[in-house]
Amino acid sequence: MQRSLRQIDPSVHWTQESTLEVLRSVISRSQVEAVLDALGIGEQRVRKLTMVLTVYLVIAINLFTEEAIGDVMVKMLAGPRFLRVNEDIEVAGASAICQRRQQLGVEPMVRLFRSVCQPLATPDTHDAFLFGLRLMAIDGTVEDVADTPANASYFGRHAAARGDSAFPQMRCVYLCECGTHAICDAGAWPYHIGERSGGLRMLRSVGPGMLVLWDCGFHSFDMCARCRQQKADFLGRVPGHVRFKSIRRLPDGSYLAYMRPSEYGRRNKGERLLVRVIEYTIDDPNRNGHGERHRLVTSLRNARNYPAHTLAVAYHERWEVEITIDETDTHQRRPLRPFRSRTPLGVLQEFYGLLLAHYAVRAVMHQAALQAQVAPTRLSFVKSLRILRTAVFQAQIVAPEQFDSWYQRLLQDIGRQQLPRRDNRSNPRVIKRKMSKFLLKREQHRHWPQPSKSFAEAVVLLI
Repeated sequence: MQRSLRQIDPSVHWTQESTLEVLRSVISRSQVEAVLDALGIGEQRVRKLTMVLTVYLVIAINLFTEEAIGDVMVKMLAGPRFLRVNEDIEVAGASAICQRRQQLGVEPMVRLFRSVCQPLATPDTHDAFLFGLRLMAIDGTVEDVADTPANASYFGRHAAARGDSAFPQMRCVYLCECGTHAICDAGAWPYHIGERSGGLRMLRSVGPGMLVLWDCGFHSFDMCARCRQQKADFLGRVPGHVRFKSIRRLPDGSYLAYMRPSEYGRRNKGERLLVRVIEYTIDDPNRNGHGERHRLVTSLRNARNYPAHTLAVAYHERWEVEITIDETDTHQRRPLRPFRSRTPLGVLQEFYGLLLAHYAVRAVMHQAALQAQVAPTRLSFVKSLRILRTAVFQAQIVAPEQFDSWYQRLLQDIGRQQLPRRDNRSNPRVIKRKMSKFLLKREQHRHWPQPSKSFAEAVVLLI
């Protein structure tokens, strides 16, 4: 059977056809319209750049991060322009896009993110559960943003002995589903906000049936207590300075102990939490952490149902959130480039657009993994992203009655992009980039005096 093109309905304005149709199973037009209607962001008249189209544009610029925003707009209109041969569809200019993004603001993107981005794994998803508990992980990172006075004032810079950071920086914390790399919650704050504060906020999105993993930077009594208040279980690494007093040794070598808050007043009132402590080491001299004493604390206190060795091995699934951050930083966005927006509201809007784009890609990959009967983490994110970028135009022009069969072919293509099994290897945590010999950029360099003559006029021959 040959593919058929979508038939044009003259009664439908072309802006209704300018969507990310390839992602409609994840982010549908009705969901976007519902969010905008709830916020009272409506349209008085049909424009070249509607609010719905603006939302899709903010998502699309994080799919085509190498493209200028105007060029991304052209890609989104490629389907309608191809099909409507007798209409001169004019693409909105840079000033119109900027104005509409300002009118849209941040709140619609935040609400859309929270309504769309939920855990993806089902009982049929490979490597997503442990003891029937959904594996989740919390971690944070720091992102560079465009070096403008507005961004510097709001987000701040990292200060060190050699001077302030080159770019203003934004603190980001993520809650990720380990088995699918779906970012289910996230927050972005000024740089001076601590990572632990962001981690506490991420616990708003955990619940029963989840096992939440975090590293020692997030360890605190409040983190553990809040997680249990949400009826979720936790497994986290403990910093070296924390001390526990064993109250009962368990058959597998782990032991039960009480955690108490650091504040004297709360300790005096008897606040405490019964936890299980697991201690282990690495006996392979070629692995990081060899010979060191590692300690984990968990709410899973039954040694028979939750063996200590299994939990110690499972804790390292926490690295899946680090891989997820690498996907957004290195592969989805432009490597080593800051967020492009020049205002704090624009940065936050772009940030949530990035998260929605990443989630949409991962949701489609999850569908492909279920179809191929493999773990979602076995599929290549980079190749899947490339396939979806190419498919944006195809989804706009394929006939509606053939869309489902076309989409199944798309899932098959993504399902074939399988990665080899991960090698049993370890690498040192070092960098190869050397320090620059150029002088450090300072405030006096920002308004450098400009030439008063053209280059040709400034050239004088020496006789």
